[in-house]
Amino acid sequence: MAEAYSNFAAVYDALMDNIPYDAWADYLHSLLVEYDIASGILAELGCGTGNITERMADFGYDMIGIDNSPAMLDIANEKREQNHSSSLYLCQDMREFELYGTVAAIVSLCDSVNYITEPEELTHVFSLVNNYLDPDGLFIFDFHTEHYYRDVVAEATIAEDRDDISFIWDNYYDEEEAINELALSLFVKEPSDSDDNLFRKYEELHVQKGYTLKQMKQMVANSGLTLLAAYDAFTHEPADEECERIYIIAKQKFKETIYTVILYTTASIINSKTCKYIYKIQALILRRIHLWQIQ
Repeated sequence: MAEAYSNFAAVYDALMDNIPYDAWADYLHSLLVEYDIASGILAELGCGTGNITERMADFGYDMIGIDNSPAMLDIANEKREQNHSSSLYLCQDMREFELYGTVAAIVSLCDSVNYITEPEELTHVFSLVNNYLDPDGLFIFDFHTEHYYRDVVAEATIAEDRDDISFIWDNYYDEEEAINELALSLFVKEPSDSDDNLFRKYEELHVQKGYTLKQMKQMVANSGLTLLAAYDAFTHEPADEECERIYIIAKQKFKETIYTVILYTTASIINSKTCKYIYKIQALILRRIHLWQIQ
């Protein structure tokens, strides 16, 4: 997936300026508050250029943004500096992401999970999420459905011509595998002091898999998470297979051991400054315990 955004990163925000990120962040925030996650550490998988990450930081959350595209993270860090936030950005593949400890919630928006095209790998991602959540921590993610790729964008071509940037999106849908290939051609104007209108062409391929609601619920269950709700995007209406984008809300299923009791108790009584130095050691032990539990 990193390669898919290598050339796209520099112009991503310009081409995605039609997405109402403020409204998306407001909706996410409302869901978190609804489930009593009004503060704490949040991690975002597939954070891209930090559009959602920095908005959630504005709500007061301590943000960790995870993405496997260095180019996208460079832009995210620029936004962090402009926003004067303390967001931490990590270059990791969500299929094997690691955190220093547990967090209050993990989120993943903008159909990032659709880039995981193997159900076994996506189930493993959900298992990792379960491991890194606080007891009763929350996982919120969205995904595009099989219906969306098959019936809405399949075989569609989308093009837009702007002064400095133009693009052509060609969609190819494999119904048998539920795989959507999006061939992106970018034409970006070269900086020049002359009047020459020279454009450089970039080509990328984005591959995503459409999942049914039934499949997604099964993967959530198989991962050990507890499903709380499935909503038609940006509403509180129950989702069904005819939705184009669905939000899933799941809860951590805590496997308590004597080791986790000791570690969480220790973390609760030491001060935050001391915790900063002990945190990594505790997290390494917790991670080994958690990984052992799912093997």
